[in-house]
Amino acid sequence: QVELKESGGGLAQIGGSLRLSCVASGFPFSSYDMAWLRKAPGLEQEFVARVGKNGDNTLYADSVRGRATISRDNSKNMVYLQVNNLLVDDTAVYYCAAPALRGPKGRYDYWGKGTLVTVSS
Repeated sequence: QVELKESGGGLAQIGGSLRLSCVASGFPFSSYDMAWLRKAPGLEQEFVARVGKNGDNTLYADSVRGRATISRDNSKNMVYLQVNNLLVDDTAVYYCAAPALRGPKGRYDYWGKGTLVTVSS
């Protein structure tokens, strides 16, 4: 059974930082790129960041580039998202997800239930 469980969400201040964690099980974690997605209130789900299987390659959405760092620890089946200089627009439910081994882009084989991040003054 596949499970991805996010943690680390909660209240955060504008300009502050947070670190989200995700622990995965039930699939060959190290065979997958991993990604973070988010869904803000009233908006469609959007891509946030992606990291390659070995952690070397990263990709970020324009909205978080320069503020976010995605990383992973394959020995622990964990993936992380550090976001600095938080903006109100970062408020969203954040999901840890495994991109499909075979495209198309934007297709995810697995994802978690999400953790809510609320950024305010």
